Amino acid sequence: MSASGGTKAIVAALAANLAIAVAKFVAFLFSGSSSMLAESVHSLADSGNQGLLLLGGKKAKREATPQHPFGYGRERYIYAFLVSIVLFSVGGMFAIYEGYEKIKHPHPIEDWYWPIGVLVFAIIAESFSFRTAIKESNTIRGRQSWKEFVRRAKAPELPVVLLEDLGALVGLVLALGGVGIALLTGDGVWDGIGTLCIGILLIAIALVLAAETKSLLLGESAGIEQVKQIEEAVVDGETVTRLIHMRTLHLGPEELLVAAKIAVRHDESATEVAHAINAAEERIRAAVPIARVIYLEPDIYSESAAAAGVNPAKSPGGPGH
Repeated sequence: MSASGGTKAIVAALAANLAIAVAKFVAFLFSGSSSMLAESVHSLADSGNQGLLLLGGKKAKREATPQHPFGYGRERYIYAFLVSIVLFSVGGMFAIYEGYEKIKHPHPIEDWYWPIGVLVFAIIAESFSFRTAIKESNTIRGRQSWKEFVRRAKAPELPVVLLEDLGALVGLVLALGGVGIALLTGDGVWDGIGTLCIGILLIAIALVLAAETKSLLLGESAGIEQVKQIEEAVVDGETVTRLIHMRTLHLGPEELLVAAKIAVRHDESATEVAHAINAAEERIRAAVPIARVIYLEPDIYSESAAAAGVNPAKSPGGPGH
């Protein structure tokens, strides 16, 4: 996994969540708080999720094979999608079930200092993990807003860690609120309400992650800036006179496929056209280094076909469009 895969952020989140999961479970055993049980399962699920992200990054490095000629870069998308499933089922649904049971059968919280102390510790640890994820993301986010970054990032790991850490911090605040009100009122129902809110939060985050990773799995094109850079690099004004149409597709976070039909002069020889294509490929790779698989088809540009508005998406192999 490259630096843009956010390995540092994943490892930081994994270390924090493992320590927090143990602390929360110990607090649950001493206090009987359902919020603490839900949060311990949440942290355990998050730890498993970070393990899945690291595993996906490792599997994505495998060399291409005849059966998978474009490599395994999309493994990272698959494992990120699995994270959303784990977060929904293990984290969210369990918390909702536990919250419902606690509301239906409330009982007071014992040894209040255990859940309060652990929650404060967890907030500090999660804040460190969240800070690391923000720092890693800022190196590649550029001028994008956080919403745009989560929606447009081609590497899924950092958006996943960011949303997980944000959800963990909000969940800890909800747990602290539920436990605190339960202690002040002596009514364990509030602990169950806090647990229920944690479950709803986790399911909402899981649905957002599922939607974003589904888009990556289906296959996204290059970003707007990269498309513009490729378009500018293709045409040299001499042999390659224009770009007729182009398609791009992410084979993985750091591997881009470029397929384009380019216009060449009608009087060029086959040798000259071949040299022009090779030169165009070099210019594309220089402009966008992740463009590793490039297919350029030469054609003679037709003004009449262009004026007729032929749709290249419907007839990509037709002459002069």
